Amino acid sequence: MVKNSILKAQKYSQSLKLMGNNFIITVVAENENSGNKNINLAIEEIRRIEKLLTTYKNDSQTNLINENAGIEPVKVDSEVFNLIERCIGISRITQGAFDISYGSIDKSLWNFDKSMTKLPDAHTASKMVHLINYRNIILDKENCTVFLKEKGMRIGFGGIGKGYAAEMAKKILIENNVTSGIINASGDLSAWGLQPNGKKWTIGVADPDSPNAAFSYMEISNKAVATSGNYEKFVTINGKKYSHTIDPKTGLPITGIKSVTIIASNAEFADAMATPIAVMGIKAGLFLIDQIPDLYCIIIDDNNKIYTSKNINLK
Repeated sequence: MVKNSILKAQKYSQSLKLMGNNFIITVVAENENSGNKNINLAIEEIRRIEKLLTTYKNDSQTNLINENAGIEPVKVDSEVFNLIERCIGISRITQGAFDISYGSIDKSLWNFDKSMTKLPDAHTASKMVHLINYRNIILDKENCTVFLKEKGMRIGFGGIGKGYAAEMAKKILIENNVTSGIINASGDLSAWGLQPNGKKWTIGVADPDSPNAAFSYMEISNKAVATSGNYEKFVTINGKKYSHTIDPKTGLPITGIKSVTIIASNAEFADAMATPIAVMGIKAGLFLIDQIPDLYCIIIDDNNKIYTSKNINLK
């Protein structure tokens, strides 16, 4: 009986825009009705998180923290507090290469649209990055408050929000007895369980020169994968491609790396580690990855050379 019900199960997917990104939610279910019901649960959860973390709505908790920078601490939900606490932990292990206070970099400095024709000068960039400092995010656990020490400081969850949302949507689905699925948040994805045919999920690692193609495939289950690449957003100035990945210490874009793919057990952590590894560079980035259990990495440099952390098998 059980065997038949497994054979009957099918994949159901929906693609839609959430958190300003394309999400594809896939669940394994016995019928379309059940599949759609579960997909809607995931969508509701992602929308809930978007409301908490967005900087596009004046009344979001993130904006309230930013508006009160240098003025007073802001009381937040424990969920937001705990996420910020984890962000600071990641800033510490990456020596500031990951920093949610990057929000103070003005759009006038870096605006990755077609009209950008020259780089900002290094002096202007370094003047603007003085507000980026995770050490100036003051947390009060007892009162559940967040305080940005300097006026003009801003936090943003662009480097971790999608992964966090994917992980939370997966959690809701597992609580509702969805034994298998994938939450794909614009390339940052979390997969669990097996496909209806009993095989692991196969995912492609994007080729930076043609992002719709894959240069290799991995079979995963109960794992998360996130990629940060210069093919997502970039500008070309004097024939050179500049990535939207900004080094928080200089305010200037990183060069030399086309893409970083992280494999971890958790989508939030995978998402958060992809950008700082690109900022840290190949040698330091891989060294850090190899120190952390159950964390793996694939780096492609500007010359299409592939570097991998230990214990990784590409097909």
